[in-house]
Amino acid sequence: MAEGNRRTALIVVDMQPDFMEGGPLATEDGSAIIPDIRALMLSGQYTDIVATQDWHPAGHVSFANSHDAEPFTLTQLYGHDQVLWPDHCVQTTPGAQLHADLPWEMASVIIRKGEDPWVDSYSGFANNWDAAGERPATGLAGWLRERGITAVDCCGLARDYCVKWTAEDAVAMGFETRFLWDLTRPVDSNADTDVRTALDQAGVGVIRGDGRSQPS
Repeated sequence: MAEGNRRTALIVVDMQPDFMEGGPLATEDGSAIIPDIRALMLSGQYTDIVATQDWHPAGHVSFANSHDAEPFTLTQLYGHDQVLWPDHCVQTTPGAQLHADLPWEMASVIIRKGEDPWVDSYSGFANNWDAAGERPATGLAGWLRERGITAVDCCGLARDYCVKWTAEDAVAMGFETRFLWDLTRPVDSNADTDVRTALDQAGVGVIRGDGRSQPS
């Protein structure tokens, strides 16, 4: 892993109850990765730990209920594909809190995303496209650079959306980026092959949480 490299950050993406079993937007066995992520956060291997937190206002534009549509309907928003999600991670609700079984006192910063009611947000680095055709930055890239971070490892939920977009943006912004495959879980495992192909094409290194190569 990042042992001996004090300029690597661990990005723990959206480890929130709403993305775990029983939540409205549950990933496949999402809570199973909690123990290994906890161990990694406590390992001392990283210069900094970053947490991201989905934090939507009620009635968010990405919610199917805001469009009188069925959840998981695909539509267009500002000229780009938009999945309409079940209501999830609504600000201040229990399901939006960072999971209590992880040691968040180890996190140097928490990046809240999805706060704009009119713009969805998957990546920890930038929102999805807005009405002006821009992807507004969250400020995470600048924060990492100011601390001398040159590399990031990404884990969390969900593999096929928020962790994937975070990793792709990290590499695009100049960070050496690794995706800890077994420390993620998908909304839809049928997309795993496409996710792996996209990460490979983006230049993201795909490994296991213990540092071993992830089989193709």
